Amino acid sequence: MYSRPSFFGGFRFFPPVIKALLISNVVVWLLVDFFLAPFTIAGIRVGGPDGIISYYLALWPLGTHFLPWQLFTYMFMHGGFAHIFLNMLALWMFGMELENTWGSRKFLIYYLACGLGAGITNMIVAPLIGQAAPTVGASGAVFGVLAAFGILFPERPIYIYFLLPVRAKYFVAGYILMELYTGVTATMDGVAHFAHLGGAAVGVVYLMADRGVVPFRRWWHALRGSQEESFPRSSRFRRKAEEVYEAKFYDIKTGQPRNGAAGEEITQEDIDAILDKISAGGYQSLTDEEKRILFEASKKLH
Repeated sequence: MYSRPSFFGGFRFFPPVIKALLISNVVVWLLVDFFLAPFTIAGIRVGGPDGIISYYLALWPLGTHFLPWQLFTYMFMHGGFAHIFLNMLALWMFGMELENTWGSRKFLIYYLACGLGAGITNMIVAPLIGQAAPTVGASGAVFGVLAAFGILFPERPIYIYFLLPVRAKYFVAGYILMELYTGVTATMDGVAHFAHLGGAAVGVVYLMADRGVVPFRRWWHALRGSQEESFPRSSRFRRKAEEVYEAKFYDIKTGQPRNGAAGEEITQEDIDAILDKISAGGYQSLTDEEKRILFEASKKLH
């Protein structure tokens, strides 16, 4: 029960990881494709798709010009305006709510894991289908974000061309099936379809492990020979009966408890501080008292 900042509230309301990813991707694209493109070193171009920066930062298949750091740097390289625009648009559309729900740290780990999985998948598959060109773009990580959105918010409507509403679960499933079909039938179209699929697959496995569907922690303890019992994640959030207390309710207009005890007035500064905390750590980072304040404030607004 709170008002989540929207795109129209200004760029300062973006959660920190989304904001950092948008800025870094755009800055790298502008540097490589525009500002550094005219320069050369010993006759070799610095920027551009065939420049020395792309040579060292794009992801090459194994056995050619592969370097370990390319598994991360390729996510910040893009092959043109349409490429980066669509990736950043999807990252904003589907990633904002994920970061606000999970918190910045978990979202960043998830995003990088999906991008890393996408890169490894493409390195394995590309030589098998005769692709030797380097891979660039955040599409694999973005596909992981898309898959997570479809799993966590399956009934959320997505408007295709801003007109046709489709539930998120159908949109994501259809998009992934189309990508699979295109990857099998159009292997020479210059698009790393299997990198996209790899990012989505890693995202699904990550979420299954996070929910305890795939017991990776139990397997890890078994592999180490640990006798420690592994409990489902949900048990961490079970509250004992003696830990439940009767809450006090405050009147947002007077700032006084409804049971007559003394209380402090709730100000706009308090609300702004809570919204900043949501932006930094997600809704789950709030205390019960902060959630109650937002609930009372929303009743006053509506």
